[in-house]
Amino acid sequence: MTKRKGFTLIELLVVIAIIALLMAILMPALARVKEQARSIACLSRLKQWGLMFKLYTDDNDGYFNEGWGFTHHATNAGRPGEHGLWMNALRPYYGDEWDMLLCPTATRVVLGGADSGTFKAWTRTVANRYPAPNEGANKEFISSYGINNWTNYMLQARGVRPAEWFWKSVQSVKNPNTVPLFGDSTWHDAWPFHTDAPMEFPYDYYVGSQSVGGDEINHFCIDRHSGWTNLSFVDWSVRRVGLKELWTLKWHIEFEVRGPWTKAGGVTGADWPQWLRKYKDY
Repeated sequence: MTKRKGFTLIELLVVIAIIALLMAILMPALARVKEQARSIACLSRLKQWGLMFKLYTDDNDGYFNEGWGFTHHATNAGRPGEHGLWMNALRPYYGDEWDMLLCPTATRVVLGGADSGTFKAWTRTVANRYPAPNEGANKEFISSYGINNWTNYMLQARGVRPAEWFWKSVQSVKNPNTVPLFGDSTWHDAWPFHTDAPMEFPYDYYVGSQSVGGDEINHFCIDRHSGWTNLSFVDWSVRRVGLKELWTLKWHIEFEVRGPWTKAGGVTGADWPQWLRKYKDY
């Protein structure tokens, strides 16, 4: 009697079919796990940013970086205003750890001012405040995070942004766990207003969408983490925030947390753009 050697064609096809079925079941789960891991890594980086901002304020009598108000301060006379931007001001704390500037889900650089930035990093070349030996007077910064500019140590109004609305220092914040500081963003800074309207489509607002009082909360309202965005707060805590929850946070001193885009302010599910309707209301 001759013993069989190997598998028959039918048996091989059955094994291949089983493997294909298992892959079809496992791949979405693996993708979700991978996305969750990136989100956790993002939160970890933001936690480190919170600590760096704390160190900065500790070293500067409680004041945040000046942002675009850098030249308002007499001690900075004659120096470029871009020196006050967070990526310049905090460089002594993060050094050349450039990965710290990137959310793990958004590492590809935008192609230009009109390029969608939800899953891409913005780029901007500015005056270099702390040039390394191999660097020049200007420095290109690449990041997928941004700051709430209302925290800046501003002494004067900037366009429609009144000077008295800026937090300026940690001492002026009564409930720091409600005041966003830094997080996932399609640009390096923004000044949200409670009247800002959400973008109609998820990729409508991006690196090229900078305007005075122009719905800038949308730099943070990005679907980078499946209905959530990651933010650090002025109490140095970090957490994920629901996209619609952004309108309930205290971005500036006069920000109305019960504004028109909150449940308390009367918004309904149908008022939101289609892409946001599936997410939790606040």
